[in-house]
Amino acid sequence: MAPANPELRELVKEMNRSRLAERFRKSSGEPLEAEGEIFPSSVLPVLAVNKAGEQRVFPMKWGFSGTGKLLINARAETAAERPAFRESWARHRCVIPASWYFEWEHDEKKRAIRKYALRPETEGLIWLAGLYRMENGIPVFVILTRPADGSLTWMHDRMPVLLPRAGIRDWISPDTPPESVMQICLTKLRWEQAV
Repeated sequence: MAPANPELRELVKEMNRSRLAERFRKSSGEPLEAEGEIFPSSVLPVLAVNKAGEQRVFPMKWGFSGTGKLLINARAETAAERPAFRESWARHRCVIPASWYFEWEHDEKKRAIRKYALRPETEGLIWLAGLYRMENGIPVFVILTRPADGSLTWMHDRMPVLLPRAGIRDWISPDTPPESVMQICLTKLRWEQAV
């Protein structure tokens, strides 16, 4: 697989310059790198609007605290109605940049057998649509998912909502109806077996 994208490295640098990054570093005692494969509870650079309505990069932790478990995804089809996501769907949307996302192929007994790295055919970075909220003074996010494109259902029945670069500003703007942006999400992906 290709090394980390230079644009993503710049977003990580921008995230680390924020005052909020210092709060994360103090609480974890570790630098915010966001390189390599990431997992729930990781702190990542996330695009959202600030109080002045300007697009900025913020450090955010992956996962909403749920009733006994961490919520890492939200179904795009039901997020507007679910109490855990309703307000975020309406007013607090974000975009998570990444080089790839990973998915596992499963056998007939639902055992993971092969790991794949996926990304849109035409984009350099991928832009995952997400929702965020504040928990104990720290921003946290979930990734929106949708039914998988027909070419991917052999691997998994769901996929992240992937936005084209041109849709980022509309998605994170609280003035844009989220349903209108969902119409432009990307579905054509390429994949390779991950090492």
